[in-house]
Order: sequence, then structure tokens, then C-alpha cells
Amino acid sequence: MKKKLAYYDGLYGDLNFQPNNNYIFLELIETRSKGFDWVIKPHIHAHLYQIFCIESGKVTLDSSAQSLTLETPCILVIPPNTLHGLLYSTNVKGNILTISDSVFDNLFPFSTPLVLEFETLKCITFPISSFEKTKLLFNEINEELFSNKTDKKVMLDSLLRQLFIYLHRLILYNGNSLLIDTNTTLNYYRKFIQSVKTTDHQRSIPSFAKELNITAVHLNRICNQVRGKSALLIVQEHLIEQAKNYLMHTSYTIAEIAYRLNFEYPNYFARLFKKMNGVSPKEFRRKH
Repeated sequence: MKKKLAYYDGLYGDLNFQPNNNYIFLELIETRSKGFDWVIKPHIHAHLYQIFCIESGKVTLDSSAQSLTLETPCILVIPPNTLHGLLYSTNVKGNILTISDSVFDNLFPFSTPLVLEFETLKCITFPISSFEKTKLLFNEINEELFSNKTDKKVMLDSLLRQLFIYLHRLILYNGNSLLIDTNTTLNYYRKFIQSVKTTDHQRSIPSFAKELNITAVHLNRICNQVRGKSALLIVQEHLIEQAKNYLMHTSYTIAEIAYRLNFEYPNYFARLFKKMNGVSPKEFRRKH
């Protein structure tokens, strides 16, 4: 059996941290890497996008495809479920912006060329003069993120959209490098997760597997290797997250929510919800 991949729900080294759907964080590269002696071992983040704004220093990226010494200044974009490790020189300078996949999806709710562009690992290099615009956006995001100003979320969303649009234009106009992920397991897993995210009702695991041209047993093996969870549990977690949104933001009854998510029996939905959240759907709605 293949060794399970190292993954984090939160940031590297945070074993017990569970970021919420609105998670946005920005820190200096040295803040975390110094504590790990400047070596970040290969790992994946299940639901996080990371954008590295690297100003100077030596950085070596270890991905599924290759080991690559990056030319600085550069921007490194790492989407969820992408294997990556990093080796830094002690004089490295830069920032890491981390956002949840839900934040990214809400910024760009429709499948545009930009969204597709950031589904794969990217390294963007350009002249220092062009790099200043990116640094400015990072500084503005940092200032807004750690402030208590009015309409903070609106401003952050605006700045994040600007950042991704600007990076997308750089990729289009400067022909920056696309790093192909050759890890077959992760490629299957990413396609499975994309299908799960675009499904708002129950589907059988064999139907997901058929879509990938693999067996249900193989799909389960992949999910256990990447996430340490069965394919069914991953689908159930997604459906329960959908249910939470309905409970918080609509007036649908619990039975109506269950049927909308294609649960045959509302009682089964309620039991599963309580098992996964510790409270019943009714109690969850009351608290929120």
C-alpha cells in the first residue's frame, strides 16, 4: 500500500487547526519557515489556495513534476490538493497569502478562464518594475486584513479580485511557466473533488468513479491515501456543508433541505447531521 500523503486542513504544521469557509491569512515567509529550519516538507492543503509573493532570496520548489529553483522576484500560486515542498535560504524575503477554496469560489462564482488558470500550480516571473504592483496589492490586503475598518469584507473581496485578475493578465501576456503535476493519484483526487463541489445532491461513489474511468475501490484507495477518509465520507461532509448553508440562509424546513440534497429519508439526514456536527439540524439553526 502506498504511503499516505502528508496533508493539512490548515497551514503547514498546524495539525489541529480547522479553517472556516471564510479563511484569509497573510504572513511573512520567515514567520513559519524559520521554525522548521527553512525546510517545508512535501505536503498538500485540502481546501486552501496559497499565493507566495517572493521578493528575494533562494527558493527551491519540490513538486510532483520536478525540483525547481525559482528565479526571484516571483509569484508562486499553489491551488488546493497540490503536492509541494519548499527549501528556503535564510535571507528569503516575501509573504504568503492563504485563502480557503470557498473564498476563491465566491470571488469568481462562474467557471471563467481565470478560474481554470488557477487550478494548476503556477510560477510567475517578471521584471522588478512589474513586481511592485503585486507587492502593493499584498500590502493593501495585509493592512485591510488586520484592521477593524467598516466594510472590511467588501474591501478584502475587491482587493483579492484585483490580485487574481492582475496575476491572470501577467500569465496571459508574459507566458509564465505552468508546472505540470505528474502525480496521478492527486490528479484523480482533484477531479473527484471538483465533481463533488459541483454536486448539490447525493450521488453514489460508483457514479463518481465511472466518471473518472476507475473503479469505486480505486477511488476509495485514492481518497484514503490523500485525505485519510473514504470517498463516501468526503461526499457526506460536502453535503452537510451545503445543509449548513441552507439552515443559516434560507427558511426551508429540515425535511425540505433533506429532499433538496436527495436524502430519501429526512430522519437519516438528521442523524447524519448530528453525527458529524454534534448537534441536530434544528439546534444548529437555532444557534446560528
